[in-house]
Amino acid sequence: MHMSNESLLVILVVGVVAGWLAGKIVQGTGFGIIGDLIIGVIGAFIGGWLLPQLGVQFGAGIVSAIINATIGAVLLLFVLRLLRGRSGWRGNWGRGA
Repeated sequence: MHMSNESLLVILVVGVVAGWLAGKIVQGTGFGIIGDLIIGVIGAFIGGWLLPQLGVQFGAGIVSAIINATIGAVLLLFVLRLLRGRSGWRGNWGRGA
């Protein structure tokens, strides 16, 4: 599988924007550029799998990819919040220990 530089750039931009938006929605802050990227890319996989299963499609293009990834990232953060518990959520996500 060959991935062009443009495709990689789009994945990175979508991941960072979606992770940042999800952090703002769920927690009120972002997680730093690396944390936002990781959350956004994982969220894109979750949204890309789950939303079509539910019959939800936003079309094509970068804006729909960001919306899709953001929804997946918000779901990911909610699940992480449930697993970690309310008291542990303000932990060391990208902030020095």
